Amino acid sequence: MKYYLVSGEASGDLHGSNLIHELKQTDTKAEFRFFGGDLMAAEAGVEPTLHYNKMAFMGFVKVLMNLRAIKKNMKLCQTDILDFKPDAIVLIDFAGFNLRVARFAKSIGLKTIFYISPKIWAWKQSRIRKIKKYIDKMLTILPFETEFYAKFNYRVEYVGNPLLDAISNFDRSQTETNFRAANNLTDKPIIALLAGSRKQEVSFMLPVMIDAAKDFSEYQFVISGAPGLDVDFYKTIIPTDCDFPIIFNQTYNLLQFSRAALVTSGTATLETALFGVPEVVCYRTVAPNFLYRIGRKFLKVKWISLVNLIVGKEAVRELVQVDFDKETVAAELHKLLEDEQYKQQMKADYAYLQQRMGSSGASKRAAEAIVRFIS
Repeated sequence: MKYYLVSGEASGDLHGSNLIHELKQTDTKAEFRFFGGDLMAAEAGVEPTLHYNKMAFMGFVKVLMNLRAIKKNMKLCQTDILDFKPDAIVLIDFAGFNLRVARFAKSIGLKTIFYISPKIWAWKQSRIRKIKKYIDKMLTILPFETEFYAKFNYRVEYVGNPLLDAISNFDRSQTETNFRAANNLTDKPIIALLAGSRKQEVSFMLPVMIDAAKDFSEYQFVISGAPGLDVDFYKTIIPTDCDFPIIFNQTYNLLQFSRAALVTSGTATLETALFGVPEVVCYRTVAPNFLYRIGRKFLKVKWISLVNLIVGKEAVRELVQVDFDKETVAAELHKLLEDEQYKQQMKADYAYLQQRMGSSGASKRAAEAIVRFIS
């Protein structure tokens, strides 16, 4: 069968690549075309029609400024779907764009599958109308989403979380000594800086993380470079007197050998927890603080990090907007490194997180569900 996948972010590229791998195992005649990234390309054996790094516009202002590019991308997607004539469309997260793709796909009679639900449990619950109208099959990856959708009389299938697959398949054979040597790191204990995957995000988050890190000269801070961004971009942000190594395509290796991490809210917070690394969750928006406070009232959830949402309490500290400053980040990092009781409680919450999420095999279960549904 022929599958058309649409992913618009780095995390979607990772999940999409694992899904493609399993679809090939389940359907030996599978053909693929997609919007995505390098990981999906490696699995599919073809280049993306459009790379996700040309799609990720964050925030209302950025979206407004790039409306022409977004419309052009949508037109390209629609034309490519018509040319490819797939058996089904598989949409991976990236709700704003993908729900429009779903509407188009339904208009030409294609089956639509959404893998990784839009976060409508947090905001924009009105999107449930579009989901019920345009999405034939919803595959979810968070345990609490089944109950959420049941409130709207919409049945979903929980397949588990693909991050468990990615981490389970991660090759842990590299030693810390080799990792340090390969990346020219010192012998100081490592603290990871995961500042996000988009330019705007990194520009807002990384400077504060770096300022806070200056209080910890006995540690080696290492920046995890985001796929789709390059060294030159990071150099425009990092002060010239700051010698923080930047490493690309090694996030899991970095987490494996880190004592703690400063992490921008998103998928990376869950990955960090699954590696058992004590973390501080950080986030700041481009909006002024008073607008953020207004927007926060529309959120339907108590926390912003996936870790806390799954555990059901503040297992990791969230420093958001006005709380995200040099002094507060540094104070929380001191606790992670020096307060043994604090660390042990976090590790216990991580263990409960693992239990709630279940076992690996999500990508395989998703692939089987997709093939079964299309057939």
